[in-house]
Amino acid sequence: MDPTPPALPDDVRRILKQSFLIRATMRTRRSHRLRTVETTYVWDGGSRLYLSGYPGPRDWVANMAANPDVTLHTVEGHPWFDLPARARVLRDRDERVPHLLAFLRHWAGRMGLVQPLFRLALCAIGLHHRLRLPWWGPFYPAKRILDRMPCVEVTLVGPPRPRPGGPPPLSEPIGGRR
Repeated sequence: MDPTPPALPDDVRRILKQSFLIRATMRTRRSHRLRTVETTYVWDGGSRLYLSGYPGPRDWVANMAANPDVTLHTVEGHPWFDLPARARVLRDRDERVPHLLAFLRHWAGRMGLVQPLFRLALCAIGLHHRLRLPWWGPFYPAKRILDRMPCVEVTLVGPPRPRPGGPPPLSEPIGGRR
């Protein structure tokens, strides 16, 4: 059972609604050191954020799978906040696709890509998924992209804390990775 979601102040709600970037501090899966990375997200309007990004493996996803207690830090907007949270890596396609499509719609709107063809493609993929049709033909490339995109559900578990001075700095890359 989920904990009672924290009440979010209006400043936090405004930032989460308008923003696209967030920083996450977590323990690494091997050394258990704290690392801070920046990623992109979509907010569900309640107590959950869905982190995602370009297709491919990500160290931060593996770290969150091994150590789900994370702290999110608002990046865009002022004032800045720390948000205690718990992460869950979504692996099931049926669970992931609606959140990834919401993420892509949010990303497209943020990047000014409200082109009718892109919107139509996202609607077609969403309808295809809801109808549970096989992923063949023109939907096969979409399936491959969606299957490779990271998808982490992060549930806010405590009250936001103001963070004077901005978000924490990003950790140095390890071996060229984040």
